[in-house]
Amino acid sequence: MSAGRRLQTPRQILSRDISVWAFRSTSQRQAGRIHCMPDKHPVARSVRWPALALCAAVLLAGVWKESNLAQNVPPFGQGPPGSYLERLVPYVPTPPEIVDKMLELAQVTQDDVLYDLGSGDGRIVIAAAQKFGAHAVGVELDPGLFDQSTARIRELGLTDRAKIIHENMFNVTMRRATVVTLYLLTSVNEKLRPVLEKQLRPGARIVSHDFHVPGWDPDKTVVAVSNNGISHTIYLYVRPE
Repeated sequence: MSAGRRLQTPRQILSRDISVWAFRSTSQRQAGRIHCMPDKHPVARSVRWPALALCAAVLLAGVWKESNLAQNVPPFGQGPPGSYLERLVPYVPTPPEIVDKMLELAQVTQDDVLYDLGSGDGRIVIAAAQKFGAHAVGVELDPGLFDQSTARIRELGLTDRAKIIHENMFNVTMRRATVVTLYLLTSVNEKLRPVLEKQLRPGARIVSHDFHVPGWDPDKTVVAVSNNGISHTIYLYVRPE
């Protein structure tokens, strides 16, 4: 991997992250279609400029807030669980067929130890253990999702190969991991990068859904289409020897 990729400003990062997340969230509900009024519609003309002004104000406020939050994320091993930056990541489940593509791209096997950061309902952890035979660990901050995914693992009889940790991802030790999966925001990936560089062994694979890791060049990029027709970009990074 190379550190030669040019880092982006907080404004660029946040605006892209909001756009992609909004599209993903809308796509889950409306099969990928975002409906807008035609520009020539009389109502659209009357509300366009006030709406644009409001959007600009919200975006600028968000940029300032994200920039300040990103600077104040505690270093690895410091700060209380519940870093506010981590709480900014919306929960949008990865479609099961994209989960499989991510694990296939990483070539997960029974010899791997997989960590899923921000594991949500545990679907990646469960798939890695159930379909690929890996030892899988999820890290989830939300107590409801932690309880839900832990109960599901117990229900499926996977407790010998899968578990969920109720913790802030910035405070978790991942030195055993041979594979790390991410579906976070670019800004959070950027803050995680030095943690991953410090902890992961040479040859470890990092798979990120839709959001790249600033400062790293992907070893492989794949575009996969989910069953509802939405394209998903998957980035594979391999820690250098």
